[in-house]
Amino acid sequence: MPADTYPGGGEVRVVYVDPSMVVLHKPSGLLSVPGRGPDKQDCLSARVQHLYADALVVHRLDMATSGLVVMARGAAAQRTLNDAFAARLVHKRYVAVVCGELRTPDGIWQVIDLPIIVDWPHRPLRVIDHQHGQPSVTRWRSVRFDKDRQTTEVELEPITGRSHQLRVHLQAIGHPILGDSLYAPATVAAMAPRLLLHASALAFPHPHSGIMVAFECPSEF
Repeated sequence: MPADTYPGGGEVRVVYVDPSMVVLHKPSGLLSVPGRGPDKQDCLSARVQHLYADALVVHRLDMATSGLVVMARGAAAQRTLNDAFAARLVHKRYVAVVCGELRTPDGIWQVIDLPIIVDWPHRPLRVIDHQHGQPSVTRWRSVRFDKDRQTTEVELEPITGRSHQLRVHLQAIGHPILGDSLYAPATVAAMAPRLLLHASALAFPHPHSGIMVAFECPSEF
């Protein structure tokens, strides 16, 4: 499969490509779209457009998060994929490693239902706000507990798509993600060289055929 390597942010890997879309593996440390300033122009969308000039953004991952991202090829495919996201026809799954013991009986999915709002004095941070926050729902289940490190690997499925949702929700229930420099205590942030959050699975209706397609990309941690 084609791939492209650039300095900084690691390698962008093309997982799948056809005339309607391109599915990518974004490395941790790379912006999804350009930021403000000349030092923030290197990003996933720019790198992919270097390979496929018609590639258009549909959704994003945080800079520190790795994993699967789909980009549309052409405006019509972008509209179709945007509609699929708006209708919640896109299914995303993440894997993370969190601080402490977080268990679920027999792998049963649990729900975090806590409203999130921008913390305006401390942007871009988000906080839980039961009065003014937007509804935010995450499904989660534990995968493996590491007794020696006192950490737990978990699977996560965001039902809503708020910025920083998974990071805020896990911090709110007392189990911040390792390597999270924004929401974890310094001791937990220092437990990993990067944010241990990875978009491991992505499924959605194909923008041309409408048939459900699914992709998986295991984490590297």
